[in-house]
Amino acid sequence: MSITGSILRSRAVAALTSPHGVDRFLEQVNPMWAAHEVRARVVEVRRETDGEHPVATIVLQPTSTWRGHRAGQYVQVGVDLPGGRRTTRCFSVSSPASAPGERISLTVRSHAEGVVSRFLVEQARPGLMVHLGQAEGDFVMHESPATPTNNHLLFITGGSGITPAMSMVRTLLRDGYDGRAHRKVTFLHYARSAEDQIFAAELAEIAAGDNHVDVHLVHETDGGRFSEDALRELVPAFQDTDTWACGPAGMIELVQAAYAGSPRLRVEYFKPPMTASGTAEGEVSFARSGQQAANTGASLLEQAEALGLRPEFGCRMGICFSCTSRKTEGTVRNVVTGAESSLPDEDIQICVSAPVGDCVVDL
Repeated sequence: MSITGSILRSRAVAALTSPHGVDRFLEQVNPMWAAHEVRARVVEVRRETDGEHPVATIVLQPTSTWRGHRAGQYVQVGVDLPGGRRTTRCFSVSSPASAPGERISLTVRSHAEGVVSRFLVEQARPGLMVHLGQAEGDFVMHESPATPTNNHLLFITGGSGITPAMSMVRTLLRDGYDGRAHRKVTFLHYARSAEDQIFAAELAEIAAGDNHVDVHLVHETDGGRFSEDALRELVPAFQDTDTWACGPAGMIELVQAAYAGSPRLRVEYFKPPMTASGTAEGEVSFARSGQQAANTGASLLEQAEALGLRPEFGCRMGICFSCTSRKTEGTVRNVVTGAESSLPDEDIQICVSAPVGDCVVDL
């Protein structure tokens, strides 16, 4: 840490700049100066696909406070939308593993309901400043040229789930992976169509290279869908192969069933699976708004939105904590872990909490 950095992070400077903090003053002088926070400037926007849900790669230059990331991790991205409202979402980093202060890229698919994704894909331009969290997540790889093994590595991805896997493969190729010692990478990706295929040109180049990386692209428009039989034909010993799978919840559930609890499988969901079971009971009440309805079994966020409420949320996966609200009464089940809690007056993440019976939330 530099002497200047140490001074800017000192308690004395924090006291002098209270209540706004040193980062607010530095931001006014130069948006790329920061003592604690991480911000980033957009330096390039590349369109990957067009169509109904276009995809773009956003290249970012972070401030020196960025600590770097491991391939496969994600970041929280905050954008200041018109009206002064900052909204945060989580996106996987698609570029190779980075060191502190290095550039990174995010590859983002625009969705009609995705305020931040739509803004980044459709409106981001070089010079735009965004806010970043430090890299998070344990959907990462330990394999590297510095730690060679005989492992066969398998990546199974669907749609935008390709981004963390691309970060891993790009890292391997950048750092000198060459298939020595009979190591091999199989990259199996499912996309809606050839037009929706992200990184198509780069994947074609990787497939044509002498690098022991086998690329298999399957498109739904050609009748292709994930199946255990097809996976077994491609990788007969897949259950004993180090595997990373990322994609829509429905596809990941099929992958998990195929692996039957094998410890070699690592998965990451876009969002948790739907939880409505048809056996939900009780009533859900949102105390502050005075709204209430029969419990459908869906997450509290979904039930609030069904009543016309607009609670704050971020990742919708239980990662970013943007949707934390106070539950005053009742029992909730975490739809990711299955854990239930009946504690009164507890803070819960409403995007991954489903009510079990009567429930009251301060919304």
